[in-house]
Amino acid sequence: MNRKLIITKYKDGILTLLCHEGRAVEIFFHREEDVSLVGNIYIGKVANVVKNIQAAFVEIEGGIPCYYALSDAQKPVYTKKGNSAKTAAGDELLVQICRDAVKTKAPSVTSDISFPGKYLVLTAGKTQISLSAKISSEKRTALKELMAPYKNDVYGWIVRTNAAEAPAEEILREAGKLSGMFAHIMDIAPYRTARTCLYRNPPVWLSHLKDVYQNEYDEILTDDRTLYESAVHYFQQEGYAADRLRLYADRLLPLSKLYNTQGAVEEALRERIWLRSGAYLVIQQTEALVAIDVNTGKCCNGKNLQKTFLKINMEAAQEIARQIRLRNLSGMILIDFINMESDADNAALMECLSEYLKKDPVKCCVVDMTALGLVEVTRKRIRKTVSEQFSNF
Repeated sequence: MNRKLIITKYKDGILTLLCHEGRAVEIFFHREEDVSLVGNIYIGKVANVVKNIQAAFVEIEGGIPCYYALSDAQKPVYTKKGNSAKTAAGDELLVQICRDAVKTKAPSVTSDISFPGKYLVLTAGKTQISLSAKISSEKRTALKELMAPYKNDVYGWIVRTNAAEAPAEEILREAGKLSGMFAHIMDIAPYRTARTCLYRNPPVWLSHLKDVYQNEYDEILTDDRTLYESAVHYFQQEGYAADRLRLYADRLLPLSKLYNTQGAVEEALRERIWLRSGAYLVIQQTEALVAIDVNTGKCCNGKNLQKTFLKINMEAAQEIARQIRLRNLSGMILIDFINMESDADNAALMECLSEYLKKDPVKCCVVDMTALGLVEVTRKRIRKTVSEQFSNF
């Protein structure tokens, strides 16, 4: 397959574009001046506890107050503890940023420390070994047996989808590396002062490389030498092979033109998407949900309308699955396909949509078709939608 991961400068930020057979299937944009705190680990100091909302506000580096849910304090690691048995003002504890500040909301922190790798995630306080739902049943047993020697009473593991295609020695090497990082944090934490940052995540676009599944691309291309050198250094530091990374240097045909990065961004922000048949989709995002409407458009020919409707809906199902991933849509998604009279046709459409959504590395679920003919889909939220990433343009 022709699968490329494109990394390039775009406007005032860095654009990552995943292409399959020349078509964009995933977009990620990060402004260079936007610094994310997510993943950073601090010695937090509890400023105050607000009992009526069952939360505390914990200060980190720079005196930034962060929201800390007390329900999240099942196994906190205190580096300095007062007399109270429960979390109280003045306490110092290990916290990790789990959500950046959003508008008027403060950043959120958790005491469930985790270290994500390419194949594994170390989860402190949760001792079970879990596997990605995307891993096939025939590989689950082997991966569980592989990780069994690493099971302990202090931390657990999440085996990521990437691990299904990785050599066992690479997975074990990463397990040792993440275990060492956790041990180092636990060793130095008691000797550091409040609000100190103990671990800082690399730039967002580099961290994102771990989240792109290795069987999704054959080659990583960038046309910027600084980005190339940063990626090489990052891969070396993380212990990943950089053999798929290449610096693109054809001046006659720029990388942005070759893969039409501008067109991909415009498509991901466009409300109306035309299909080859002449039908079209209307995709609208609201605060509560995403609505996708399938319209016949210019495709309303033929004597057998029901057969035409099935053909349009099947084509729409494939494009909807691609658009959901491309735009990084999440939460509740309602799809209004063209109404069909046949129960068999509706069943075939639901099965078709489910199969296309299974190709998405982010967990998607086709819930049901309502009495009104609306198809309900849910998708896990992992980061901002493309429209949110480009909200200031």
